[in-house]
Amino acid sequence: MSGSLLVAGTTSDAGKSVLTTGLCRWLHRRGVRVAPFKAQNMSNNSMVTVDGAEIGRAQWIQALAAGAEPESAMNPVLLKPSSDLRSHVVLMGAPFGELDASAFGSARPRLADAAYAAYDDLRGRYDVVVCEGAGSPTEINLREHDFVNMGLAQHGSIPTIVVGDIDRGGVFAAMYGTLKLMPADDQTLVAGFVVNKFRGDRALLQPGIEMIERACDRPVLGVVPWLPDVWLDSEDSLALPDSGHLVSGPVLRVAVVRFPRISNFTDLDALAVEPNVRVSFTDRPAEVREADLAVLPGSRATLADLAWLRDRGLADAVVERHRAGRPVLGICGGFQMLGERVEDPDSVETVSPASAPGLGLLPASTRFVPGKVLGRPRGTAWGEPVAGYEIHHGAVDVRGGDPFPGGCAAGAIWGTLWHGLLEADGFRRRLLSEVATAAGRSDWAPCPGTSFAAHREVRLEALADAVEEHLDTAALERLLRL
Repeated sequence: MSGSLLVAGTTSDAGKSVLTTGLCRWLHRRGVRVAPFKAQNMSNNSMVTVDGAEIGRAQWIQALAAGAEPESAMNPVLLKPSSDLRSHVVLMGAPFGELDASAFGSARPRLADAAYAAYDDLRGRYDVVVCEGAGSPTEINLREHDFVNMGLAQHGSIPTIVVGDIDRGGVFAAMYGTLKLMPADDQTLVAGFVVNKFRGDRALLQPGIEMIERACDRPVLGVVPWLPDVWLDSEDSLALPDSGHLVSGPVLRVAVVRFPRISNFTDLDALAVEPNVRVSFTDRPAEVREADLAVLPGSRATLADLAWLRDRGLADAVVERHRAGRPVLGICGGFQMLGERVEDPDSVETVSPASAPGLGLLPASTRFVPGKVLGRPRGTAWGEPVAGYEIHHGAVDVRGGDPFPGGCAAGAIWGTLWHGLLEADGFRRRLLSEVATAAGRSDWAPCPGTSFAAHREVRLEALADAVEEHLDTAALERLLRL
C-alpha cells in the first residue's frame, strides 16, 4: 500500500519546498517510486511540462529530484497573482480564468475536488507521495475550505511534519502555536517537527528541543543546518537571492529589475551559478545604469510594472543604456516592455482595457489575448543549441531587428519570450561574451567549465545528504510505511 507525507511549515519560506525536494531525492536514491504534490501553489514562477501543462516551478524541480516526469497532477491548482486581490488560476495545467478575492470562495469546491482527484491518482501510481503544504497549516480563518494543508491531510489520512525556520526567531513558539491552534482531529495527524536553517552549536539547542517535545508530545525529527548554497527555484520574492561568489579577478555585474509582480525570476539562476558573474535584484536606477548587463525579467502584470518602471526612473536608466550602447536583456514581459507598445484591450492582465507605449528599443509590439501560449521551443543561436519554455498571454508582433531566439535584437538590446534560455551553457557563455564586449569589459572572459545542469544536480544531492545526515530517517520510513 502506498504511503504519503505532508510537509507543512509554521510560516511561508520556512523551508517546505527545499525539504520536500530533499525528501524526494533521498527516496529516489533508495529506489522508491516517489512523486511530489502541492494541491494549490501561489507563485508566479512556473514551468511547462512536456505535454504542455503549466505547473509551479518548485514542483517541477521536485519531480526532477524524484526522478519522475513532471505533470499537472503534481500541482493541480496554481494561482498566479496579478494584484493583491486578483489571480490568474491554472487548473490541471490549463488556464481556468481570473478570480478576485470575492469570487475565489465560490470556485474553491471545484478546485478542491480537482486537487483531491489528482492526489488520489498519484497515490495509486507511486510508492510514495511527498506533499508540500502552503503557508501555515494553522490559517484558522481559512481552515473550513482548506485543501492544501490539513484539509488534504484529512482527505488522505496523511501524517504531517511541521517545519520551523529558526533563523527568523521564535521557532518553538511557532511550533507550539501551530499545533495548539489546530482542531483536535488535525492535531492527531501531526507526527513531529523539523527545525530548519540552524546556525551554531547544536548542543545549545537541545534543552529547547526537549521542552517542545514535552509540551507538544511530539518528537523533533531533526535539525537541518543553514544551507546557503542549496536554494532552489524559490516560490516567492521573499527569497530572491543575490549571488555573491568569492572569486579573484574581474567580475561581470548583472542588475535585474525587481518588478513588484516579477515572475519566473528563476531565469537568472543560470547566470548566478557563473563563478565570475554577480547577479543582484534591484529597484535603484543607479544600479541599472552602472551594471555591465541590465535585465528586465518576466512580469505577471506587464502594464502595471511598465508604469512602475517609469515612475521609479528605471525606464530612463534603461534608455540611457541603449543610447550608450550598453547591453540590456528583456525576458517575456521585460521583452514586451522593450518594444514599441503594449495593449490589453480584453482586460487579460488589467481590470479594464489599457495600453501604453513601450520603451521603443526593439521593433516589436504586444497585444494581450485570452488564449495562453504554452510551449517548449528549441533552436540554435550563435551556433549553439538553445531551448526554453513559453508561458504568456502576450501576442508579440516582431517587425524587424536582428535574429534572437524567441524574439529579436537591436545592437546590444536583446529580447526573448523564452524562459530558461540561459540554462544552455554554450549559449549563455556566448551571450556573456557579447555583454562583456558591449560593456567595454575586455578584462573579462567566461569560465569554460560551468554546467548549470550539473550544478543543479549537486544541489539536489546536497539536499538528500542533509536529509540522511540530519533527520531521523528511520522515523520517516515508519511514517511512510516503507
